[in-house]
Amino acid sequence: MKHYSVMLHEAVDGLNIKPDGIYVDGTCGYAGHSSEVLKKLSSGHLYAFDQDEDAIKDATIRLEQISSNFTIIHSNFVNMKEKLNELGVEKVDGILFDLGLSSPQIDNAERGFTFMNEAPLDMRMDQSNELTAEYIVNNYSNDELTNIFYLYGEEKFSRNIAKKIVSEREKKKIKTTTELVKIIESAVGAKYFNKSHPERQIFQAIRIEVNSELTVLKNVLPDAIDLLNKNGRMSVITFHSLEDRIVKQLFKKESEIDDLVKGLPVIPEEYKPKIKLINKKPILPSDKEMQENSRSRSAKLRIIERV
Repeated sequence: MKHYSVMLHEAVDGLNIKPDGIYVDGTCGYAGHSSEVLKKLSSGHLYAFDQDEDAIKDATIRLEQISSNFTIIHSNFVNMKEKLNELGVEKVDGILFDLGLSSPQIDNAERGFTFMNEAPLDMRMDQSNELTAEYIVNNYSNDELTNIFYLYGEEKFSRNIAKKIVSEREKKKIKTTTELVKIIESAVGAKYFNKSHPERQIFQAIRIEVNSELTVLKNVLPDAIDLLNKNGRMSVITFHSLEDRIVKQLFKKESEIDDLVKGLPVIPEEYKPKIKLINKKPILPSDKEMQENSRSRSAKLRIIERV
């Protein structure tokens, strides 16, 4: 199972790594970015977060071949500040987030992340999480499903699809990815289904709900900025417009002087910008990378520095 780390060098180079610095990979996965960071450290240390037990096992083996200057923390990155504080780490020199699913997660049919294979409706990144895709599909109300599909999937036929799911589950429980795909197709008709592939949007929406992805992102970013030392850097790779909007808006807010005090001769410390944008526009994958790895097509990288 090959895992291709998206914008590997751009994201890691963006951190301006110091050999004796402390760095955090919020999304260790199969250690693609973590490996590159670790290679650049001599006396420094890498803390890597992941909630997927399979990924942690693989990442540990991979990182041990480089050096022992790392600690893997089995936790959702939303707990970053708290978990690092427990280890006596209050400030770091760089943080990286790659918000995409890792290829082995997608390719492992049993995990239920992809609509391409027959699999149980699961989609949990943390296998100890109680909420599954199956629960959502079979228990959420018509309105709840419609809202999720519309907000997280930006799918125009959200209401039709939700209604069809509710009517089908009354006949029998919906248990597999292929059953769900068939229901989506019958809700929108073959022509729209084959042209627009709404199953992509619906699976994305359910996955975001199962893993509370957008809430977690909104909560972790301010903590991550607070953890950075002066001149510390953060690289964030997003894969869909909802994530990118959250990152872009927060970075914009934290890099500008608060409107309340704009124009004052002396700006109070707490109103000064916390960060500066290293790239005003997001960095996109190269043509070569997009050819080699089609999953990188929607990726955007934003880099900031603590001031």
